[in-house]
Amino acid sequence: MNAAPIKVPMILDRRRVLAGGGALIVSFSLTNGYAEDQGAPAVAAAPKPPGSLKDAPFLDSWIRIDADGKMTAFTGKAELGQGFKTAFQQIAAEEMDVPFASLTVITADTGHTANEGYTSGSHSMQDSGTAIQNAAAQVRALLVAEAARRFEVPEESLRTENGAVISFDGRRLGYGELVAGGMLHLQAQSKSKLKDPATFKVMGQPVARVDIPAKVTGGAAYVQDMRLPGMVHARIVRPPSYGAQLTACDMSATEKMPGIVNVLRDGNFLAVVAKQEFQAVKAMRVLSAAAKWQETASLPKQDDLLHVLTNLPSQDSTIFQQSNPAAVGAKTIEATYTRPYQSHGSIGPSCAVAQSVDGAMTVWTHTQGVYPDRQGIAEMLRVPLQSVRLIHVEGSGCYGHNGADDAAADAAVIARALPGVPVRVQWMREQEHGWEPYGPAMVTRLKASLDADGAIADWNFEVWSNTHSMRPGGAGSMLAAQHMAQPFAEPAPKPLPLPEGGGDRNAIPIYTFPNAHVVHHFIPAMPLRISAMRALGAYHNVFSIESFMDELAGLAGADPVEFRLKHLEDPRGRDVITKAAQGFGWLKGQKAPQGRGYGFAFARYKNLAAYCAIATEVEVNAETGHPRLVRAVAAVDSGQVVNPDGLTNQIEGAIVQSMSWTLYESVTFDDTRITSIDWQTYPILRFNSVPDRIDVHIINRPGLPFLGSGETGQGPAAASIANAITNATGKRLRNLPLTRKRIKDAIDA
Repeated sequence: MNAAPIKVPMILDRRRVLAGGGALIVSFSLTNGYAEDQGAPAVAAAPKPPGSLKDAPFLDSWIRIDADGKMTAFTGKAELGQGFKTAFQQIAAEEMDVPFASLTVITADTGHTANEGYTSGSHSMQDSGTAIQNAAAQVRALLVAEAARRFEVPEESLRTENGAVISFDGRRLGYGELVAGGMLHLQAQSKSKLKDPATFKVMGQPVARVDIPAKVTGGAAYVQDMRLPGMVHARIVRPPSYGAQLTACDMSATEKMPGIVNVLRDGNFLAVVAKQEFQAVKAMRVLSAAAKWQETASLPKQDDLLHVLTNLPSQDSTIFQQSNPAAVGAKTIEATYTRPYQSHGSIGPSCAVAQSVDGAMTVWTHTQGVYPDRQGIAEMLRVPLQSVRLIHVEGSGCYGHNGADDAAADAAVIARALPGVPVRVQWMREQEHGWEPYGPAMVTRLKASLDADGAIADWNFEVWSNTHSMRPGGAGSMLAAQHMAQPFAEPAPKPLPLPEGGGDRNAIPIYTFPNAHVVHHFIPAMPLRISAMRALGAYHNVFSIESFMDELAGLAGADPVEFRLKHLEDPRGRDVITKAAQGFGWLKGQKAPQGRGYGFAFARYKNLAAYCAIATEVEVNAETGHPRLVRAVAAVDSGQVVNPDGLTNQIEGAIVQSMSWTLYESVTFDDTRITSIDWQTYPILRFNSVPDRIDVHIINRPGLPFLGSGETGQGPAAASIANAITNATGKRLRNLPLTRKRIKDAIDA
């Protein structure tokens, strides 16, 4: 089925709104800094507004009301399938007292939305959602105040309903009428009076996600579906391996092919442009065959990643230390866990559309950071930042830092050579698998001791990992810029700072131990191209910690759930563990049916976001080693719940995605090239392996802050599955992925 073309929406900018008259425009008053410059006494700084309002404090960056009453909420975050576009619409509708359907939400666009950096780390709700909630509440209060002035009645005598302020005597003024009268010059408050959760009509209710219909009906849902008038199609010829140099390329045969618009070469950057897409594909193959490359064998031995990673130069730091000499261990165990490089494996290969008109470059992209990517593209093109605009359009299967930013850069380079013409760049499957930035390989070593009462007396944790983000912000992060004749240098890798961290994310235990020592071995050298993948280091660190907790529970002769509760003081964490165990039907000393095993795991994402506990039942075929996740039961606490269906979607997706990583996924390579370049060489979870059921139990915390939940389930799901496999087979597997072969080898050992 051919998807309908995506239409490019026309969004009113502030200048056009002002020209048209009648819209709520709220701006800053002069700051204290100005008064100080004039010799006035300094005034104590006011508390910062909440969420992303602290960085983008103009209310019209978040809420707009036109004279006709039309309302728009803005977010600098990119909808990637998390469902937050629906949640933000609920939040704004609730605080503004308007029907859900009457609102429009505009997502990341450097021409219209606030700069909220990257959409990453499960920050959308707590940063952008909080900003929209507080901005909407303040705007509603301003409208009520204006209505009170016009009605000449106390504000307390007014109420808001269905986009209007209503007086006690029935008089009514629509929001559009109220804002049409003038300009309001107020900045975001440090605290707005939010509605009582007990009065919520929209928030907390299951609402069908607004992004789903087009995705399930073959409609125009993704940037891959975009078709602009006069658009041409481009394909890139990538080098065959890292560091390969183009020594010769005869482009004459390619230039003579039907439909060819242009053939570009800039150093190691090769591209073809054609009127039709398949013409571009055929031309790409001819050009690829004509290209001669000099390659260098520079990759490490894949079967010795443990040795490779732990022996590379590292920057070592103790990130957590706790000591109590009174606690003494009697029994000690230690273990090493590994994670391979893993691919994002986006179902739709990366894509972008770009157009250069009168020196202004517009790029439609599924990047997770429109502002940082704009900065990189402007630097690469050597043009002023203001001449580049990036508009986010969803990508098929995009999360973390995959090839989206690279495709955007490709499109911009080619569009510059074809002024006025929209250029669509679509990567091929082998390019997506071979050139995207992978999730970094990791090694963890754990050692712990139990005291005479079976409690953990001493805990030691070490993690080796590369950086977990090489996202754009500069041109050097993008392939096109690296491959030009005058290349941009790749930026130096850096560790991501705690408390959120990168490779050390969730390395510090949430449990309470009298003695604990946690070390992060940051490895600057990166044998493979890597960057952010969902949950960053938390996936492997939680897998390691929660697998080891089960090993320690076994050493103590304790029930795994009781053992965790014994070491956990956080009451919300204890509630989540208890809820998941109850929902699963977990019983102390229980035995799973023959050939099956039960597993349990828990974490609080980043030790500061949402809580999640997951119990699983896994079936293992003893003859083949094939594992099958039969069912999973999760409990989650993400603070105030906006859309329970959306939250359930997130946890279900986390479990399914983590199951795929945990049981199947591993990047493969020889000494020169990536060899996992398709779905045969890089297998992922198939539909026939999806669990029979996943139950999600939500613990709602009305009135409490939103907690990020999109990445809270990946680590617990991995450890829970691993623990269930051990329970089923009696064998402990510590090297990801837990493939059929590894399970079979363990059973036979």
